[in-house]
Amino acid sequence: MNAATITAQPAHAGMRLDVFVSAHLAPEFSRSQVARMIKAGLVTVNGAPARASGAVRPGDRIDVAPMPAAMTHQSQGDAPEIDVIAEDAEFVVVNKPAGMTVHPAPGHPDSTLVDALLARFPELATMAEPDGVLRPGIVHRLDKDTSGVMVVARTPYARTALARQFKDRSVHKTYLAVVRGIVARDQTTISRPIGRHPTERKRMSTVSRTPRDAVSHVTVLARFAGVSREDSGATLLLVRPETGRTHQIRVHLASIGHPCAGDRLYGRGGGDPAFSRHALHALALSFSHPRTGDRLEFIAPLPADLGDFLERRGIAVDASRLRQWAQA
Repeated sequence: MNAATITAQPAHAGMRLDVFVSAHLAPEFSRSQVARMIKAGLVTVNGAPARASGAVRPGDRIDVAPMPAAMTHQSQGDAPEIDVIAEDAEFVVVNKPAGMTVHPAPGHPDSTLVDALLARFPELATMAEPDGVLRPGIVHRLDKDTSGVMVVARTPYARTALARQFKDRSVHKTYLAVVRGIVARDQTTISRPIGRHPTERKRMSTVSRTPRDAVSHVTVLARFAGVSREDSGATLLLVRPETGRTHQIRVHLASIGHPCAGDRLYGRGGGDPAFSRHALHALALSFSHPRTGDRLEFIAPLPADLGDFLERRGIAVDASRLRQWAQA
């Protein structure tokens, strides 16, 4: 974004500063983004810092400084490659592998999705947040060990438009999960609020002091009988979350007694010989194009561990079957 100077007119008297500036920068920047810009000192009124809630007066000169480019992230190694499913001028759709963190965080400083994106699309560095955090174009996330489809914005306009769609719940997400045990009902809806676990801060829970509404629709695709008395079998599920709470699908499935295979955090007993991570894959993502409004859907191929698991049980999965599941 280039620097801008705006002069308040009599009709603007009394408007909040963040409302006034966002009206002039729309649709590239939302009001919440402008509020962060003001907090970061990128917006001044008559040459002085101001508050987002401050009132604009006629004749005020509001200067908006350019957004800083994202600070170069010094990775410990080469940036990982990423499988790009589709791209255009406004967005990139990728197939995130299991084991890759979306953006740098404590304990995961490098080899992130952001590293991979910046290596392939270096212009994303201009999409820095006002606080300089390295999350250019990121409008949603997947857990580190969840594989599958993600969309990333390439322009400020697309970032605002896509973020609004996620907030309005008009983005449709479809997941595949392999869970422990035989799920009895062919279809079920899990509507259980989720919040931070009251004592274990790394876990989310349906028993929380600060729960938020969470809804997941579950459909059984296949059931696999156990091969021994100790083996309770497994079920392949299609899950469509209405909401996007942290760890939502994993928490909801565990809450009905069927945690994801391999889920050490919510699985009550930990690992599974077939999976070295929780068996959850973001299969499909449907959203409206930020500019044209055309409805788009993208499907991520199965990762090797999930594909091998199904093949050993007689289910050969090709692009046609994945499309059939995504549209079921």
